Amino acid sequence: MSRPFWRATAEAVVASVDAIYLAMSTRDAEYVADFNQLTKLNAEAALSLASDLGLLRTSGNLFEAISPLCRSFATANQQRKATALRVLLEAYEPFTKFRERLIATGDATTAARQVKRLLELDAHHDDVKETLLSLGQYSQALIAEGGGGYRPREDTDIYDLRALTEGCANDASAEELIRQRIGQRAADRISRDYVIIPLSNAIQRARNNDGRGAVVSAGNAIESFMDALGSRIGVNLSGRNGINSKAEELHNNSSVMPKKILNISKYLGHIRNAADHGTDPEVSAAWDIRDSTGLEYIFVACSFISAVNERELNGSVEL
Repeated sequence: MSRPFWRATAEAVVASVDAIYLAMSTRDAEYVADFNQLTKLNAEAALSLASDLGLLRTSGNLFEAISPLCRSFATANQQRKATALRVLLEAYEPFTKFRERLIATGDATTAARQVKRLLELDAHHDDVKETLLSLGQYSQALIAEGGGGYRPREDTDIYDLRALTEGCANDASAEELIRQRIGQRAADRISRDYVIIPLSNAIQRARNNDGRGAVVSAGNAIESFMDALGSRIGVNLSGRNGINSKAEELHNNSSVMPKKILNISKYLGHIRNAADHGTDPEVSAAWDIRDSTGLEYIFVACSFISAVNERELNGSVEL
C-alpha cells in the first residue's frame, strides 16, 4: 500500500503552521491560503505535510495545532524556525532515509528515486526530491554545494540549541522538546515523573542561563533512568551511587551498555559530579559550569537515553 506524500516548500509549511497556530482554533486550507496568499492547492499540501511531521492534527478538512513546537514558527527568528524544523525532521522517515541515500549515492535524484521505492511514496520522485531538499535546506540539515550537489550538515552549533530552547517558556513546550529528542519509543517506556519532567526542567533552567541547575536536573534524570533500566533487565544497582558507578555495573553485567555508550555516560557522570559535588580536591576549587555546558549536557543526555533504549529493545548499535 502506497504512503501519501505531499509536494510543498518548507516556507509554505512554516507559514501554514504559523497561520493555524495564531488562529488558536481549527481552520481549513481556504483560510490558510487567504492568510498567506497561497493557492488553495499549495495550502492543502503544506498543511498535510505539516500534519505528517506531527505539528498539526486533522479532522475532516480542518487543521489544529497540536505541537508546542508550533510556537517556534510564530516568530521572526529564522534560526529558531530552522532549528525547530530540523528537530522534527530527525523523526520524519522520508527525510532520514533520503539523507542516508544522499550520503551513499551523492546524488539527490537517485536518493529520491530510492526513497520513493523504499517507502512506497505515492508522489513522483521529482516531487519527493524537491520537497525534501526544501525542508533540508530551510532547516540547515542539508548544505547546497556547487554543481547542484548537496551534503548533510555535520556540525552542531550551540547557537542552534539556544535558539530552540528559547521556545520552551512553559512546561508543555519543554516536555515536548524532550520527547522529540529522545524519540517516542523511549518516551513511551520511561518515567515521566522521574526522567522526562526533570529533563524538561533542565531545559527551562538552561533557557534561564542556569548551567549548573540544568546539569543537576538532567543528571538526576539519567540516574533515575538507569535505576529503572537495571530493574527491567535484572541488574542490581542497589549500593551503586552516581551515574558512573551505575553505568559500570550495567556495562559489566549486561549488553545494553557497550563501551561506546559507557563512555557517553562517563561524560554525563563527570560533568554532573563537577556541578553537584562542591570543591574538587584535585583543583582545590568548585567547578564553574558554563551556560553552554548546561545546554549541551541536556541534549547529550537525551541521545544517551535513546541509544540505550534502542540497544535494550533490539540490540541496536546506533549513537
